[in-house]
Amino acid sequence: MEKEVMLVAGAGQIGLAIARRLGYGRKIVVGDKKEQNAKAFAGVLEQAGFDALPLEMDLASRASIQAFIAQAQKYGEITMLVNAAGVSPSQAPVEAILQVDLYGTAVLLEEVGKVIAPGGVGVTISSQSGHRMKQLSPEEDEQLACTPTEELLALDLLQPARIRDTLHAYQLAKRCNEKRVMAESVKWGEKGARINSISPGIIVTPLALDEFNGPRGDFYKNMFAKCPAGRPGTADEVANVAELLMSDKGAFITGADFLIDGGATASYFYGPLKPQD
Repeated sequence: MEKEVMLVAGAGQIGLAIARRLGYGRKIVVGDKKEQNAKAFAGVLEQAGFDALPLEMDLASRASIQAFIAQAQKYGEITMLVNAAGVSPSQAPVEAILQVDLYGTAVLLEEVGKVIAPGGVGVTISSQSGHRMKQLSPEEDEQLACTPTEELLALDLLQPARIRDTLHAYQLAKRCNEKRVMAESVKWGEKGARINSISPGIIVTPLALDEFNGPRGDFYKNMFAKCPAGRPGTADEVANVAELLMSDKGAFITGADFLIDGGATASYFYGPLKPQD
């Protein structure tokens, strides 16, 4: 018996929260570079009554993404995409961040866009970091949005000599995610489908807890202490936004990015988190 299929890229807490909110009655196919992570993710869902399949999937590889999609199609039409995969500035070097977070996300949106069912919806998890970086020129934004995917990493603004550190690479990747979603939403719209991005701030996950207790811990604790909300967020609060965007209540929303950071970015530009010159 065929079911509607929800694709989940990345077996983390945010993807899990969204899958639990919207995956009932669907075949949830989760892919992660570490197969054991995908199995743990699927196990939690299975124990809660969901129908989940874990697969190994490398977001940095088009062939791996295509195989992931092809396997999912055996169970029915793909009607939902949740892209919560990626690496952080403290996890990987510049090259890996660009290969996974920037190129890989662009490939996933492109490949799913080819097969998404009419009425289908998707969200990709970006980051507040994309909103912190100095504004790019209109020409650079268009390059990030529209350059053929296999040529993205050859763009001048993405060359190592122009990238200061892993945080800068991450900011560029997340800016590209937002612009890519805008461009892809036009193509998805031709199939009657929608795609948006969500840019979370500090969300409590196992990775975030490691960061809080690591060398950058004081930086992160200061950030959420001085944001208007005065606290970090939870994966379920990100899922609240995803539920709006992926339900009929969000039927007029596509090609948009939603910043959900407790006001940290506002504080960065206009409040106590503003960098001192």
